[in-house]
Amino acid sequence: MTLSILLQAAGGSQAMIYQVVMWVGIIGVFYFFMIRPQQKKQKEQKELLNSIKKGDQVVTIGGIHARVYNVEETLVTLELDKGVKLTVDKAAIARTVAE
Repeated sequence: MTLSILLQAAGGSQAMIYQVVMWVGIIGVFYFFMIRPQQKKQKEQKELLNSIKKGDQVVTIGGIHARVYNVEETLVTLELDKGVKLTVDKAAIARTVAE
């Protein structure tokens, strides 16, 4: 009787180990294919925003193409055309454009 209980417990713990390994694998896949690339993208965007300087050609998240006229801590003034300026939040800059 005791032997059968021990064998059942050993078989159950082995199944539990496989379940734990499976969950660790699923979490690992989520981390490497979803979370890590997103963190890398956020880091690159932060570096881009910190490197913006006067004269850079940029595109906003709304699709507006403009030249940077002035950079402050959280705001960027864009020059759309001669005499036409637009102030946007620094986070609204999506990318820079090569000239």
